[in-house]
Amino acid sequence: MVHSGGFAVHEMGVVFHVISRLEDLAKEQELTEISSVTLRIGEVSGILNDMLADCFSWAVKKTEVLKNATLTIEEIPALTYCEDCGELYPTVANGKICPHCGSEHTYLYQGNEFEIKEIEAC
Repeated sequence: MVHSGGFAVHEMGVVFHVISRLEDLAKEQELTEISSVTLRIGEVSGILNDMLADCFSWAVKKTEVLKNATLTIEEIPALTYCEDCGELYPTVANGKICPHCGSEHTYLYQGNEFEIKEIEAC
């Protein structure tokens, strides 16, 4: 992973994208301040939550509408679905092979998402 100034480049890009979206939303809705942001991030999305939080804390201070915003991160557990037996199971603990029937006919059901869940604003 490449780091720049103590931050992961990938997470910083994600933060800049979120800030841009929120600034656009604030402009559209005539919001003067966003006080909190809740993100939902999949367990296997490739985003490091701690690094993202550090990047967010640094970056929002450079904005007007988000300068005092707090961040809450909710993790979406990674679940895999088995097409042969129809069971869902935890992806990280079991990988691609279904622990119920041994099948490899599986796919990631959830856990790769990244979404802005909610904001609090004035």
